[in-house]
Amino acid sequence: MNLETYYEYCLSKKGVTEHFPFDEDTLVFKVGGKMFALSSLLQWEKGNPSMNLKCDPERAQELRAEYDAIQPGFHMSKVHWNTIAVNSDVPNALLKELIDHSYELVFKSLTKKIQTEIIDLE
Repeated sequence: MNLETYYEYCLSKKGVTEHFPFDEDTLVFKVGGKMFALSSLLQWEKGNPSMNLKCDPERAQELRAEYDAIQPGFHMSKVHWNTIAVNSDVPNALLKELIDHSYELVFKSLTKKIQTEIIDLE
């Protein structure tokens, strides 16, 4: 997966916005004002792309056991976040599935009112 594909895939989801809340390097994607994906642009440029994605704790443990490229979240809650090295042993289809999973976890944590506002977006 390249940066453009990652960027477009995250932004294609309903109600997603992009931000740089920490610095000029860390691209953060949010839904309903809550983070679901973040990544260092500099690391993509250096050829070491990775993304932090929210994950169900049980599934996170299983994924970490199965893939060398999936580690506990860097600078994040190690229980609820994974850092995934891109273009390693994790297939692109699984990367997209994990982006979807992260988005859904965050979306489901939003109030019903915010969920409805996002669903009703054109």
